[in-house]
Amino acid sequence: MAGGITQAEYWNGEVGARWARNQAVLDAVFAPLTEALFDRAALRSGESVLDIGCGSGATSLEAARRVGPEGAVTGADISAPLLAVARSRAEAETGAAPIRFVKADVGSADLGAYGQALSRFGVMFFPDSARAFANIRRMLHPGGRLTFLCWRALPENLWVTVPREAVVPLLPEIPPPPQPDTPGPFRFAAADPLVALLRGAGFGTVACDAVDRDVVLGRGATDAEAAQAAAHVALNLGPTAHLVREAEPDLRSRAEAAVTAALTPHAEGGTVRLRAACWLVQVG
Repeated sequence: MAGGITQAEYWNGEVGARWARNQAVLDAVFAPLTEALFDRAALRSGESVLDIGCGSGATSLEAARRVGPEGAVTGADISAPLLAVARSRAEAETGAAPIRFVKADVGSADLGAYGQALSRFGVMFFPDSARAFANIRRMLHPGGRLTFLCWRALPENLWVTVPREAVVPLLPEIPPPPQPDTPGPFRFAAADPLVALLRGAGFGTVACDAVDRDVVLGRGATDAEAAQAAAHVALNLGPTAHLVREAEPDLRSRAEAAVTAALTPHAEGGTVRLRAACWLVQVG
């Protein structure tokens, strides 16, 4: 992580708190991808489910609805601010499976045994991916499956590249591109190394399919308002946010103007939509 901080420090600090405050925005952005994840997972009534990197609980709540009161869901994350939101949201649920939220690193913790595990963008941040996937496999019942989403290459994800390319020319130093061999959103950009990693962790069957969805970054009464809303998401919640997190007010202001201008051509009917490109992976 930038500045030498750990993943736990990162997600329990200002970033985790900001994501917790904006959980409804993030859930709306990722809704088409969440739908694809659950379509593939095909959870059944009565199953036990482990949600890896559950964040503010949207995927845990959806899993609980799908497996019903006879099932059980454990949502695990390392972020206390996000887990606090998840627990609060779960209190309002009725007719769904009981949910246990735990602050834990799924890469090393023993959280029990499950029929299914799933993750929406939560598996790319383990310090040791091989160890983590082997640990997840150990927690699955015989015949159990792991289904997860992870990002494909940065250039394929226009929802990130459009705002990023608007910000980079304003920075005093050009940031290095994401590294595929270090924890981060684009760690598993290439399919072949990911498939080899999963096979090495002991999974016998590996299906890795490309999934593309248009995600809504912003809405507004006008296209201009939609572009402004989308710029706010990009600069506060998306992978571009770290580029301006500690920027001086003048640079921050110029970045907001540049990103808004870059997103304006993508606004139509008061909505900014851009492509998101993922791997949808299922292993067992």
